[in-house]
Amino acid sequence: MRVGSDAWLAGDGAQSAAGGAAGCYFGRSLAEIVGLTGARRALLFDEVSSTMDVAHQAAAKGAPAGTLVLAERQLSGRGRGGRAWRSEPQAGIWLTLIERPWEGVPVELLSVRAGITLAQALDRFAAGPVGLKWPNDLYVHGRKLGGILIEARWRDGKPEWVALGVGINLEPPAGMDEAAGLRAGVTAPEVLAVIVPALQRAATRRGALSAAELDAFARRDIAAGRGCAEPARGIVRGINESGELLVESAEGLTPHRSGSLVLEAGR
Repeated sequence: MRVGSDAWLAGDGAQSAAGGAAGCYFGRSLAEIVGLTGARRALLFDEVSSTMDVAHQAAAKGAPAGTLVLAERQLSGRGRGGRAWRSEPQAGIWLTLIERPWEGVPVELLSVRAGITLAQALDRFAAGPVGLKWPNDLYVHGRKLGGILIEARWRDGKPEWVALGVGINLEPPAGMDEAAGLRAGVTAPEVLAVIVPALQRAATRRGALSAAELDAFARRDIAAGRGCAEPARGIVRGINESGELLVESAEGLTPHRSGSLVLEAGR
């Protein structure tokens, strides 16, 4: 099966994992998508199980850093913790970017860093400022616009590759009042031209979160000062330089590296 300009996915299991390869994406050719995004390679699909699944398969077969996987529809899109993500045909941007981090690039901070850079990039396309909800959600006017999923594959204690998955609603899914979309008339290719370079920048930053990054997150943090039930009961007090959520309770201020942030209604 020929995929984009390369054939990493050829072989057993490729059809079930990848679905049908496409010659274009939202009417743009492979060459146009590569030119718009600055990606090193692009794999385009009408329909896949998940762009994340395809990216892992491609990376295992040697796809280089900077390879972009795009689909107009996902049948089994997923978010953090294995949650389902609705990915209807041409209703959003469903992508995964393959990167191969070098020494000093902390994989555990990629979700927060990607969120900060994506929120800044998406402001121009959204109906209002794009907010952040730790660790990986994008919001507009209190409704979820998109999400980020980071999955790494390790060898000898080091990440061999990282898949940066992003789902952004162009329009909110039908019947989901809690979801948001981008402004009417915004197209997937014009958004890709901005967000793919933003993801690539996030994937190359070294060390702990800087003061500037912490400030950028704080200005968009939709949970700051609100009560939460998970990952601990208390009041959200932002994040630290390690990307950990800070929750204030009777026991003091405690950092949380994992889990989901569940806010208490009305608080």
